[in-house]
Amino acid sequence: MGVLELLKVIFLGIVQGITEWLPISSTGHMILVDEFLSLHASAAFMEMFLVVIQFGSILAVVVMYWSKLVPFSFRGGLTVKKDILSMWPKIIVGCIPAGIYGVTLDDKLNPIFYNYWTVAVMLVLVGILFIIIENYNKGRPAAVTDIAGLTYRIVLLIGIFQLIAAVFPGTSRSGATIVGALMLGVSRTIAAEFTFFLAVPTMLGASLLKLVKFGFDFSAEELVWLVLGMAVAFAVSLVIIRFLMNYIRKHDFKVFGWYRIVLGLLVLVIFWLA
Repeated sequence: MGVLELLKVIFLGIVQGITEWLPISSTGHMILVDEFLSLHASAAFMEMFLVVIQFGSILAVVVMYWSKLVPFSFRGGLTVKKDILSMWPKIIVGCIPAGIYGVTLDDKLNPIFYNYWTVAVMLVLVGILFIIIENYNKGRPAAVTDIAGLTYRIVLLIGIFQLIAAVFPGTSRSGATIVGALMLGVSRTIAAEFTFFLAVPTMLGASLLKLVKFGFDFSAEELVWLVLGMAVAFAVSLVIIRFLMNYIRKHDFKVFGWYRIVLGLLVLVIFWLA
């Protein structure tokens, strides 16, 4: 097992952990990094790896938000947190659009849209949206300031935004859901938190689906790569989630919009010159 390949996996795990939760597109960055820093692995393995490595990021959310995600407590006997229990049907509703796509159309549309052109264009478009929406919302009070205020209509619409990210790499799952939530009058903090919560079943389902399609037919080396990538993504995600929540308490998302625009244009220039 080559040391260079392990270093590549660690780097991919770092990129995944950083970009999964910042609204700058993890899949887009992973596709772009893979263009320049490819593992010596089959195309089928890489397609699975770039999705399943996200499982490490999911675990980070579960660890950090355990008390807000699990409706049951066993301290001093079984108690049920009704507010958390009532949140889960909303999360499931928000997952429905992307879930239907993943089961029915994922394999058909992936080969069409998973390329640097789509990534670059969506990086720029969503970046522009962030700037426009934040400018529009400046000085306006948010209509929804807690999870309980999210209606089924709102979460379904947020789920449709998540669907757009599932179809077009470079959109960013977190970016799409946050943009959608901001457009619907949700506060930045709640938009980010609900994005984290929505990611748990969505990314878990996507990871399991990719594993099933791949067939669990790993070589020993591939299994080490996958576990190492998830472990690094988990550790980095713990830091990034904490950073993002602290950041948005005092700042808006426009900096991420500008970053996306610059990166998208840079990608187009690099590949055009190539």
